[in-house]
This record gives sequence, C-alpha cells and structure tokens, in this order.
Amino acid sequence: MSAPRTTTGRGPLRRAAAGLRWYLREVSGESRWDDYLERCAADGRTPMSRREFERHRADLREHQQTGRCC
Repeated sequence: MSAPRTTTGRGPLRRAAAGLRWYLREVSGESRWDDYLERCAADGRTPMSRREFERHRADLREHQQTGRCC
C-alpha cells in the first residue's frame, strides 16, 4: 500500500503563480483589453479590433501632457 498523496504544496504554488500572472498582466496593460471588452459588452457596443485598441492607447500616451523633463 502506498501513502496517500498530499497536495499541500500545490495550493500555495498555484496561488503564487496566479498572483504573478495577475501582476504581469496589470503591469503590461494586458488586462486593459479585457476590461475594455467587458465595458463594450455592458454598454452593448461593438468593440474595436485589438490592433485599433492598442493604436488608440499609444496615441493617447503620445499626446497626453504629463510631467516629464523633455
């Protein structure tokens, strides 16, 4: 008879991996696409393509006046 397998080490590891994934998605801006799709669905609008969305975000960053040195 073999000893029963325990999964005590897998729970914290999975939580850590999920936390790391969440953090990377937030930092990289990947989650903004998902948020945008949810807003469009809630408002009943047709979302723009992913390429258009990223271009729009880039345009906003380029033209937004922020406190910078140059």
